[in-house]
Amino acid sequence: MESKVILVLLITCLIVTGCSRRTDSQIFVNKNASLIKASSTDAVAETVTGKVAGYIENGLNIFKGIPYAVAGRFELPQQPVSWEGTRSCKAYGPVCPQAVRTGWQNDEQAFAFNWDDGYSGEDCQHLNIWTPGLKDGKKRPVMIWLHGGGYSAGSGQELPAYDGASLASCGDVVIVTLNHRLNILGFLDLSAFGEKYAMTGNLGILDIITALEWVRDNIENFGGDPHNVTLFGQSGGGGKVSTLMATPRAEGLFHKAIVQSGSMISAMEPRYSRKIGIEVVRELGLKSSQVYKLKDVPYLTLLKAGEKAVEKIRKEAETDGVETLIFGWAPTTDGVILPEQPFVHEAPESAKNIPMIIGTTLHEFSASTFIPDLRNVDLQKARDILKEKYGNKTDAFIETVAAVYPGFRPADLFDIDTRFRQGALHQAEVKVRQKGAPVYMYLFSWESPVLDGALRAMHCMDLPFVFNNVYRSRHMTGGGEDAQRLANKMSRAWINFARSGNPDVSLLPEWEPYDSGTGATMIFDNQCRMEYHHDRELISFILEINKKL
Repeated sequence: MESKVILVLLITCLIVTGCSRRTDSQIFVNKNASLIKASSTDAVAETVTGKVAGYIENGLNIFKGIPYAVAGRFELPQQPVSWEGTRSCKAYGPVCPQAVRTGWQNDEQAFAFNWDDGYSGEDCQHLNIWTPGLKDGKKRPVMIWLHGGGYSAGSGQELPAYDGASLASCGDVVIVTLNHRLNILGFLDLSAFGEKYAMTGNLGILDIITALEWVRDNIENFGGDPHNVTLFGQSGGGGKVSTLMATPRAEGLFHKAIVQSGSMISAMEPRYSRKIGIEVVRELGLKSSQVYKLKDVPYLTLLKAGEKAVEKIRKEAETDGVETLIFGWAPTTDGVILPEQPFVHEAPESAKNIPMIIGTTLHEFSASTFIPDLRNVDLQKARDILKEKYGNKTDAFIETVAAVYPGFRPADLFDIDTRFRQGALHQAEVKVRQKGAPVYMYLFSWESPVLDGALRAMHCMDLPFVFNNVYRSRHMTGGGEDAQRLANKMSRAWINFARSGNPDVSLLPEWEPYDSGTGATMIFDNQCRMEYHHDRELISFILEINKKL
């Protein structure tokens, strides 16, 4: 026993001696690592419901998981109950429950997107803030990000790009991201069952409006200006921005709007959304008098019934000739929260004085990204495939693409987006007709080198550039110098727009407002440039073809 003790002491002495001989130059310090201060006294701010404590990273104040509302299932959002003392808000709050993300089953997608799905909970009304200063009187522009995922999925933390630190630091702005109710929890229209449920078809939108009200009432304590708020969102987030522009209850809560690959022209019609609600109740074996029991149905059971109901009513709508990008879980023109279709024929009057940036990516849901056989397809094979869609107009389609995009490759015939671009152009046109605040149009055409270029300028590719997070999102962008140079330009344009309503920046050519005559569009690529109705011939061709299909 004594010999074992001596051995242990000997080893200990050797370890201590070795450590004591190490010089400062031998101690590894990662100078690029973030420096963090986190305690009960660091980054403390006052809110209307109590104090919150975040943390400080590289001099930036960061708060996560601040509750902006509470709501029971299928109930209207309410202000949270006040708390005593200081609430710790250093980690993201719950994500709205949703279906399992199928993207994880595709190795390349999982690698590129590198999702953070967090943890789920129906108490998902929480927001996150990145700010350079607290209650310092600087009145910084506030940029509120609305996440993608349609109205069914996603969160304010799901992509590496969504981190607001870089944008807040570079632009001296306040960044806010948030979670809200989605899918059947946020958009199940139960209004057929009485006044109590009159607004249930738009609960997800009401959550966001409540978050905007929270920003109005609290953001000054976080160094922001409640009178200079910009909404920006991509995909479903762009749809949410579009919807809020047509929502009277949101009027005055934001002052500028950016719609990225998500121009929502129309919403659900009550004649279909109400039928979905009725069908869900029937699918679950409940009577009209038992609608209150929906509160106790396990979420996955509820969602499954909802998806069945959506598919059934979708077929009915298609028989009626209804065509829409999103059907089912989406805002509803209920006559109260959303009085009319957002941008079908005219832009809503409430949008007239709100300047906008509207744009898309060149390839959006690029077919070759998801179908490897198309990546190196030859022209003859491409023509054969396209004949199934375009018939005797196939050669005319190919010639039109060649005229608009000289030097195209056969995969472009499947990859170049026209659908999202059509919606963006329509939204810009009706907004311009109001003769109010200007519209700035863009097309993001930078192609990622990752995965041998398979990602192209796909849906979501612009996000790391807007947030200036190309390195954080390097699985998608590669994180190279070309990407960083473009990110510096694009993020600065977004910051300038948030500050003044004009995205013009010295790093870019002069960004002219869009109008029907010129079709002025900023092309974001390694060489940024202004183009004028550059793809009008292609869009016109597609519109004409669709009329005849």
